[in-house]
Amino acid sequence: MKVMRKIIEIDKELCDGCGNCVLACDEKAIQIINNKAEVVRDMYCDGIGACIGECPQGALTLVEREADEFDESAVEAHLASLNDQADNDQAEKNKSCEPLACGCPSAALSTFDTAGSSAPCPAETEKVNSCLGHWPVQIRLIPPHAPFLKNADLVVAADCVPVALPSFHRDFLSKKAVMIGCPKFDDTNDYLERFIQIFKTCGIKSVTVLLMEVPCCSGLPGLVKKALAESGKDIPLREIVVSARGEIV
Repeated sequence: MKVMRKIIEIDKELCDGCGNCVLACDEKAIQIINNKAEVVRDMYCDGIGACIGECPQGALTLVEREADEFDESAVEAHLASLNDQADNDQAEKNKSCEPLACGCPSAALSTFDTAGSSAPCPAETEKVNSCLGHWPVQIRLIPPHAPFLKNADLVVAADCVPVALPSFHRDFLSKKAVMIGCPKFDDTNDYLERFIQIFKTCGIKSVTVLLMEVPCCSGLPGLVKKALAESGKDIPLREIVVSARGEIV
């Protein structure tokens, strides 16, 4: 039965498919389809709007329109179906010897078989020097007036990247400033304001954004682009995506 009520509306032009709203929706009324968030069934959305504050792009709003009534029983069946599907997917993964890259949500568990590899880690054969030239490195701890940002080539990395990418120091840190953080767990509004001030005042020469191949990372380059646009600066920007196996994709 359709009634006039409040329900989530998603602006597809603003949505970047980051998946934050999916994680915030207890009823799992929202899914990522073709890299965009969608309300899959009106009856699953309770219209409370808990997901709105999790969207870094402001793509979610509450509107009042004719929609199916919220159906708690349907939601319970929907959640049970998703849990069954997740169990089946995990069972299929366990049957395979091939490790799978992390999917959506990014908390999906994976293990990788490296014990049988004949190639030793670099530390076993040679000393690996750090290329880090400053401290701190967390985005939320670095003030826009930090001296190492002045006229710097800036690397903005999701904080899983240095763990996954073996060549991170060698290929991306030498003579560069680095800022790392997690767009899923940190305050992205703080990120945005911080980057705007940095781009306005520090004379940044270039920006390289490194992110993991998971939905919750996908908002990071968009956030940096928005900060560049609002700062009015034309700074060269490069995006690099890294798989959970440490490969650039």
